[in-house]
Amino acid sequence: MGALRGGRQVSTANATVRTNATEPTTSSRRRTGSVVWHVSAVAVLAVVLYPVLWVVGASFKPGEDIIGSLDLFPADPILSNFSGLADGMAGIPISTFFLNSLMYAGLAVVGVVVSSSLTAYAFAKIQFKGKNLLFTLMIGTLLLPYHVLLIPQYVMFQKLQLTDTYVPLLAGKFLATEAFFVFLMVQFMRGLPRELDEAARLDGCGHLRIYWSVVLPLTRPAIITTAIFTFINAWNDFLGPLIYLNNPDRATVSLALMMFRDQQGISDYGGMIAMAMAALLPVLAFFLAFQRYLIDGMATSGLKG
Repeated sequence: MGALRGGRQVSTANATVRTNATEPTTSSRRRTGSVVWHVSAVAVLAVVLYPVLWVVGASFKPGEDIIGSLDLFPADPILSNFSGLADGMAGIPISTFFLNSLMYAGLAVVGVVVSSSLTAYAFAKIQFKGKNLLFTLMIGTLLLPYHVLLIPQYVMFQKLQLTDTYVPLLAGKFLATEAFFVFLMVQFMRGLPRELDEAARLDGCGHLRIYWSVVLPLTRPAIITTAIFTFINAWNDFLGPLIYLNNPDRATVSLALMMFRDQQGISDYGGMIAMAMAALLPVLAFFLAFQRYLIDGMATSGLKG
């Protein structure tokens, strides 16, 4: 018995020694992995932020020092690039371009949110023949490149004499052609408890009342996510205004950046970058104002009722 106890004590002591020996090794591996992860994150952050920092620094440089200069920030910063924006471009005040972009982006948000939410409610809450087929066809439009439809759409709007207006840019927004946002809201609405619909139906509510009073408030995270991305996409849209808008008075901010290049191909890089910096401010403000709702939408999109 004594020998047996002695053997157990020796085995326990050996196990304790091995455990104490492996603890520093495990701790050092975790510390090394943490250091490598943080260094990699800082390197990726530097790569992502470098273009932004370059634009900020270039906006305070003279135009001739922007191209070819390796300095990130100028030694003698200037403000003439921003003050020159007050003079406007081609005789048009700079505020005109911002108001045009704001109107275009605002109407695009209204159109996409209203049409996408109505379409999503029909797919998620209403049973009708051919629903699965129509939903599949709608998702299939995501595979169709925008450039394939560009020429026939332009011909159609030209024959309707709607070019040089915002109708070609906004018509699709009010007709639920943004299949991705429809799909996003459909998935969100399918996760809502059906007991709420049944209770509202027992109280005599129709589909429009259920949509407005029950489903829409609960879909607020998905709606705000849709609004943020729609606003950013419309504000940064360049190809659409370039094709359909001919009058400089109707030009958006992205289109106005082309006006910094004259007929000889000489560009005012300082004014162009200052204009780009000014164009970033509304998007940044819009994102920061609704950032909390965007995070809530991503956090709750996986919850089921």
